[in-house]
Amino acid sequence: MGIAGEYAGWGQLVTIAIMAIALGMDAFSLGVGIGMKGIRLLHVLHLSLLIAFFHVLMPLLGLFTGSYVGHLLGQVTTFAAGGLLILLGGHMVFNSFRAGHDGTRSMDHQTFWGMLLISLSVSVDSFSVGVSLGMFVNSIVLTVLAFGACGGLMAITGLLLGRRVSRGLGDYGEALGGAILLAFGLLFIF
Repeated sequence: MGIAGEYAGWGQLVTIAIMAIALGMDAFSLGVGIGMKGIRLLHVLHLSLLIAFFHVLMPLLGLFTGSYVGHLLGQVTTFAAGGLLILLGGHMVFNSFRAGHDGTRSMDHQTFWGMLLISLSVSVDSFSVGVSLGMFVNSIVLTVLAFGACGGLMAITGLLLGRRVSRGLGDYGEALGGAILLAFGLLFIF
């Protein structure tokens, strides 16, 4: 592999790592909110593992979908991937500053079904990013493992920090993650 190929490989790794962290910010934000309500350490572990699982499953489904769509769209692929990331990032930024935004209100994090719904809700955006990445990414295993690890670690961090800090931290985390996705969407298009 030449220098250009090696650089492209490292560039793709950096892109995947930054996107995994950006998507993990949503889990971090929700974790801070739940942690502030009070959560036992065993539930922190269970919820974080579920979030990590869905942060692997959803982008995996998205990657396969994106790969298929990429073959159908051809040259339009980059614009479609960028547009999808811009929409998702804008939505995350908007939601982080919306008055009365609290995704934890309607779900009980202490029940299995509540944890399952919470995990799925913070992982749905991973599907969309998986679709975008599926149009050009080479390493599916590395991508989904990075998303899962970051999602789980960011959830644990948010849940534990939520027990000790103010709610504003979670909103800024979600806004930062959305801004990162917006930036990557613009980079894909331009």
